Amino acid sequence: METIQSILASRLAAAAGDTGGIAVTVQSAQDTRFGDYQSNIAMQLAKPRRANPRQLAMEIIAKLQVDDLCETPEIAGAGFINFRLKPAAVIAHFTALAADDHLGVPSVPQRRIVIDFSSPNVAKPMHVGHIRSTVLGDALARIARFLGHDVITDNHIGDWGTQFGMLLVAWKTILNKDALDRDPIGELERIYKAQNELCKTDPRQLDAARGELVKLQDGNEENDAIWKEMRRLSQVQFDEIYSRLGIHFDRTYGESFYRYMLRDVVNELYHSGTARESDGALCVFSDDSLPERDDPFLIKDENGWKPAPAIVRKADGASNYTTTDLATLKLRVGFLPRTTDKPCTTDEFFRPDEIIYVTDGRQQLHFRQLFAIWRRWQPESTAKLSHVWFGSIMGEDGKPFKTRSGDTVKLGELLDEAEERAFTTVTEKSPEMPEAERREVARIVGIGAVKYADLLPNRQSDYVFSWDKMLSFQGNTAPYLQYSYVRIRSIFRKGGIDPASVRPAAGAEHSTANNAATLAEPGELSLAKKLAQFGEVVPMILDDHRPNLLCNYLYELAGAFHSFFESCPVLKAVESARSTRLLLCDTTARVLAKGLDLLGIGVPERM
Repeated sequence: METIQSILASRLAAAAGDTGGIAVTVQSAQDTRFGDYQSNIAMQLAKPRRANPRQLAMEIIAKLQVDDLCETPEIAGAGFINFRLKPAAVIAHFTALAADDHLGVPSVPQRRIVIDFSSPNVAKPMHVGHIRSTVLGDALARIARFLGHDVITDNHIGDWGTQFGMLLVAWKTILNKDALDRDPIGELERIYKAQNELCKTDPRQLDAARGELVKLQDGNEENDAIWKEMRRLSQVQFDEIYSRLGIHFDRTYGESFYRYMLRDVVNELYHSGTARESDGALCVFSDDSLPERDDPFLIKDENGWKPAPAIVRKADGASNYTTTDLATLKLRVGFLPRTTDKPCTTDEFFRPDEIIYVTDGRQQLHFRQLFAIWRRWQPESTAKLSHVWFGSIMGEDGKPFKTRSGDTVKLGELLDEAEERAFTTVTEKSPEMPEAERREVARIVGIGAVKYADLLPNRQSDYVFSWDKMLSFQGNTAPYLQYSYVRIRSIFRKGGIDPASVRPAAGAEHSTANNAATLAEPGELSLAKKLAQFGEVVPMILDDHRPNLLCNYLYELAGAFHSFFESCPVLKAVESARSTRLLLCDTTARVLAKGLDLLGIGVPERM
C-alpha cells in the first residue's frame, strides 16, 4: 500500500511543476504542533526560479490537491509547507494498514543485492569485533528481503593465506590431540600463537612455515587434509555462533574458493594497463582522473601529495586481499569463470545490482581503492558497490572493549554472559515462571539486548558497551521494546481475546474502526499516525544502510503506545471505542514484533 508521505510528495510534485531535477520530498514533522508532515521544496526551487520562497509556497499550495487528506496547508518560516492530516484520512489509512500483511510497507522495484558480512577467520575464535559486521549485515539482509529484494548473503571467511603455513608446522609438531578434542578452536589458537612467536625469533621456523604453505598451495595431500580439518572444525564453531544469533548465510565460499583465479586476475590487470610494475611488485597507481582529495591512490604529507598505490601482486609473486577481492567481485558479477576442471555453476554468478560490504572503518581505504580499480578495469559493469563501515566497540573506560585481563572478548562467552544476566533479571521479575521458560525468555532478551545495543548508534560512531544500559527495561533498549510487546499481548490474554479476531479483512473498505466516533481521542490519533510511519521508515534504511532509523522509530512507537494506553482505557471502554483500541493495540504489537524481527531480534510472549 502507498504511504501518506509518498502520496503527499506525488501531489506536491504535480503542483510544483518542472523542478529542474530537484527531488520533491516530504518529511515527518519534527514538531507536531505545526503539522504532521512538511516540505522545503519551495525553498529549494526559489533560487533557480529567482522567486521569493514564501510567495512560491503560496503558489504551489494554490495548485495543490490534498483536500481529501489534509487541512489547508500552512506556510512556516522561510517557506516550509506544513501538512496537518484530517482524522478521516488517518482512519482510512490505519484501517488499511491494520489489514495489510506488510503493515503499510510499500513494495519497491526488486533488485538483486549481495551482502558480504561477518567474515571470521579459520582457526581463530569469533570475538566481539565480529558482532558489528554480523548483526548489521544480517539486519540489512532481513530489511532488504522484507522490501522484496532478491538477497544473497555471502560469508567470505578467511580460510587461505600465509598464516596456514605456521598452522601446518604447529599441527605437525606441537598439537595436543586431547586438547583439540576438548576445545578445537582454543587449541588451534594456542598452537598458532606459539608458532608465531617461534617464527619471530627463529628463521628456520619461518622457512619451515613457508615450505608447508608452498606444499599446501601445490596440492600436497597431507597438508590439504589438515587444512580441510581446520576449516571443518572452525565451521562447527561458526555454525554454533550463527545458530545462537539466528543468522543464516546463503553462501560461504571463503578466500580459498578464489585461489585458482588470482593469476588470471593479475594478468588481466597488467595487460589491460590497469596495473603496472613497481620495484618488482604489480601496483595500481592514480590515473589523475579524480581531484587529489578524492583520489584513493594519493596521500598527503608535509611535502604535498604523493602516490599511495594498491598492490595486486607482491614482489615475491604472492597475491593479497586486494587480489582476492577483485577475483571475488569479478566472479560475483559473472565476468570470470574459474580456471579449474569444474566449471562455474549458475548460482556462483550472482549478477547483482548492488554488492554491500560490511566491515569496520579501518578498511575504508582498501574498499575505496578496490572500487576504483574495479571501475577502471571493468568500466562496463553497472553493479553498485557499497562499503558499509562502522565504528568500534569501546569499554566504559573509553578504551577498546577487552576482558579485565586485557584479552579480546570471545563472542561465545559474551553471548553466554548476556543470557545469564538476562536470566537473573527475568527471575527477579517473574520468579513464578518455570525455569525452562525463564531460560528461553533470557535467551531472547539477552541476545536481543546485545544486537540492539549494536544497531542503535549511528553505525559510523564508536559506542560504549554497557551491560546495565543494554539490559535495562527503561530507555531505548531491546528489553524495553520487548516488554512493550508483552504488555500489549497481556491485554488480549486478560480479556480472553484472540488478537486476529479484531483485525479487518484484507482489502476491507469498512470496519468497526471506520465510523465518526473512531480515533477521536488525541492519544488514538497520535498512535495511528505513528503506526503510519512504519511504511515510511523501513524503505529509507537501505538509502544509507542505517538500521538505527528503525531502532529509533520503534522506540518512538512504544512511547506513543504507552501515552495512548495511559489516556485511553481499552478493555473497560464502551464497545465502539473498545474495538478500535484493541485494533490499535494489536497493530502496534505486530509492528513492534516485525520491526524487531527485521533487526534480528525476537519477542517473548511473557516476561
